Amino acid sequence: MKSLIVTGGANGLGRSIAQSASDAGYRVGIIDANIDALEDAASSIQNTVPLFASVTSSDEITSALDKFEQVPDIWVNNAGIVRFGPLLELSIDDWRAVVDVNLTGTFICSTIVAQAMAHRGSGSIVNITSINGIAAGTNSGAYGATKSAISLLTQQMSLEWGELGLRVNALAPGLIDGGMSEPIYSDPQFRKLRTEKVPIGRLGTEDDIAQAVLFLGSESASYITGHELVVDGGIINSIIANLPRPSSVDSVGLGEERL
Repeated sequence: MKSLIVTGGANGLGRSIAQSASDAGYRVGIIDANIDALEDAASSIQNTVPLFASVTSSDEITSALDKFEQVPDIWVNNAGIVRFGPLLELSIDDWRAVVDVNLTGTFICSTIVAQAMAHRGSGSIVNITSINGIAAGTNSGAYGATKSAISLLTQQMSLEWGELGLRVNALAPGLIDGGMSEPIYSDPQFRKLRTEKVPIGRLGTEDDIAQAVLFLGSESASYITGHELVVDGGIINSIIANLPRPSSVDSVGLGEERL
């Protein structure tokens, strides 16, 4: 049976990834530091093993992998936190907390599982980034910086570990109706305004992301590595389209040459 481990898998996007993997026939390991949420997720999703651990602890992640008793075919680095606020008001403690979980946690987990995968000669790692790591957002603290760093780290891992039989990719979610964004989309006004900005006319779902994760980790993507897949309904490419412009300019150049 194919297997998958997802960090931060007890809630939100991570739980959706775990559920989709289970539905697809994977044996699933759920790593989380929230014991109550972890037990609830494991009891609700078939073929899952609860693995209590913090991604910031090498010892705990090593123990979790040992408890799973199987080198996973896919490892998903999903665990992440955010501390919103203007940079000028951001405390060093909040900055370090986000860097420690998001970036250092991804490094710790990846290097530990990569050693096990390399011994077997195969494996796939998927790192969850964000469109906030592609285009900066205000008042997002260290979040965007960590996601951008994970994107480059993904490329470096793919280069260094390709000869070991490993593939490493990243996935950047866009405006997703769930997870950390739930407080935003619970406001009908902001939900409407944001939805209108997405070229395909809807917010993304957690399942949209989960299915893309399974694709990147699967043999269907066997020739893809070092890539960041943007799953955002086209929002990143719509900057100019979302700028106001007079309708008169749409006919400029018709019938005459303009330099």
